[in-house]
Amino acid sequence: MFPHHREREQPIFSTRAHVFQIDPTTKRNWIPASKHAVTVSFFYDANRNVYRIISVGGTKAIINCTVTPSMTFTKTSQKFGQWADSRANTVYGLGFATEQQLHQFSEKFKEVKDAARLAREKSQDKELANTALTIAAPQSPPVMCVNGPEDKLFRSQSADITLSSEKERIKKMLSEGSICELNLEAELFTLQDSNTKLVAALHEANANVEQWKKQLAAYQGETERLREQVADLEAHVGQGPSDLLKDELTQSLEELEALLKAKDEEIHILQSKKADYHEMEHDRDEAIRRLRELEMRNSELERRIQNTEQNLSNSLEDRDRMDSEIQRAIEILDIKIFDLNDLRQSMVKLIDK
Repeated sequence: MFPHHREREQPIFSTRAHVFQIDPTTKRNWIPASKHAVTVSFFYDANRNVYRIISVGGTKAIINCTVTPSMTFTKTSQKFGQWADSRANTVYGLGFATEQQLHQFSEKFKEVKDAARLAREKSQDKELANTALTIAAPQSPPVMCVNGPEDKLFRSQSADITLSSEKERIKKMLSEGSICELNLEAELFTLQDSNTKLVAALHEANANVEQWKKQLAAYQGETERLREQVADLEAHVGQGPSDLLKDELTQSLEELEALLKAKDEEIHILQSKKADYHEMEHDRDEAIRRLRELEMRNSELERRIQNTEQNLSNSLEDRDRMDSEIQRAIEILDIKIFDLNDLRQSMVKLIDK
């Protein structure tokens, strides 16, 4: 029975949605027909030239609707649409996960409705042609029943009742078989969809792994470059001009002290001798001038020392800032390595599954 069903009816489109039915009492509220999203499929019966919308939840057919040209699918929101089934005396509602899924279902509904309209027009043309042939054909005379018309009528009614019950039993068996078959086909579509998503996720994970490897190599190169810069900066700071300036300043101060000591001795000698007052005054002025020059030189040396100390302080600040940048880069690198390790473990679990 199942192979015959596959030949007779084939799925042409499938999607997943939450199924609702209108409340038959209020005709306003929606009643959920499924606890979660289920597969909703369009089926085509090539023998009868009929299109159906079918959704199976467990062993129960949630939607079993034959598409007719008079049906209209209406989008009521960005992710929800509905249509009325006059044969089942209900209104079906579908809630989709994305707006794109709703658009695809709506377009397929229009396409199937147009195909159903063309199929009905062809069927009507065929029926008109058969009616015309029947009217044109000669009718045979009725056969008279002579022996026992009442017995014939009773037998005919009994046969009709037996045949009707047999047809109902066969229809029930076909319906149960169709539901089971549709359930299997819906599960097959779901498994194929899950397999496709899993393969896509695996490819995306592989691409992410390659990208993380490239980023890790770039971070490692950046770290090495920063370390080299810090080493150069430390070497530059270690070989700075502070020691030379300190030695020069010490030597200048020693010379200044020696010069001041000598001048003091000369002043004492001049004061003791008092040989020539004008000469002493001239020597004193000369000594004061040289003393001022020495003071100016001392001020210049002090300024140079301050500049050197400022340069040294700036160099130390640059080194500290470089150290903090290196530390931040190392922390970022540790985070990326942890994320990469987590991704690798997820990949291993995914592959084990």
